[in-house]
Amino acid sequence: MMPVALTIAGSDPSGGAGIQADLKTFHQFRVYGEAVITLITVQNTQKVSRVELLDPSLIREQMEAVLTDIPPAAAKTGALGSAAIIEAVAETIGDVPLVVDPVMISKHGAPLLASSAAEAMRRSLFARALLLTPNLHEAAALTGLKVDTEGQMVTAARCLMELGPRAVLVKGGHLAGQASDVLVTPTSVDWFTADRTDTPHTHGTGCTYSAAITALLARGLALRDAVAQAKHFIAEAIRTNPGLGHGQGPVNHLA
Repeated sequence: MMPVALTIAGSDPSGGAGIQADLKTFHQFRVYGEAVITLITVQNTQKVSRVELLDPSLIREQMEAVLTDIPPAAAKTGALGSAAIIEAVAETIGDVPLVVDPVMISKHGAPLLASSAAEAMRRSLFARALLLTPNLHEAAALTGLKVDTEGQMVTAARCLMELGPRAVLVKGGHLAGQASDVLVTPTSVDWFTADRTDTPHTHGTGCTYSAAITALLARGLALRDAVAQAKHFIAEAIRTNPGLGHGQGPVNHLA
């Protein structure tokens, strides 16, 4: 049977991030993709000019429709927008293995999560997560800690694990030097490193990375193996970016 993965995220009409990036990534890993839309953005490679949240009851109904008919082997969340949406997702997802990408701002700096919703995410969603995938800024915002070094990445990951996720992947893409990420579980600390590509075209990096992990989990890979393969995929996606648009263009989902 074909593996199935679900993304619960916002829409990016430029195709670089959100559900569009997730579905393209699922396809690259030969996984059937489903999508529950949480919010609609007006954006391109240069700016985000509008964000409209969907009604939480509509999100809940979308989830129920797919979960009862074509249940996924793994799922991920992206931009959720509000505490009410976070609660709806947490209450509906059940026991599906879940990758939580705690999207808080867009690549252009536009807020995609109400400031009051961070506590709802910590309280309700993290306990549902098989894996949490914050970048440095998100890890700092969620923990209140400074996260500027590799040692601080490990400390932040362990702090976040106390909130319920079974594993945390802190992404170090904003550090100098090689692009190093750390996967922390109750029993291990593993580093994944790739050469850094000097490019502004990194739109959708977090979405694509977490979608690749989700697709590989849906295919039955162990978590560490899924992260290792996804890290290679996103490094190549950045290196071979197509240079589209007049701003921060998308990564290459065909990598």
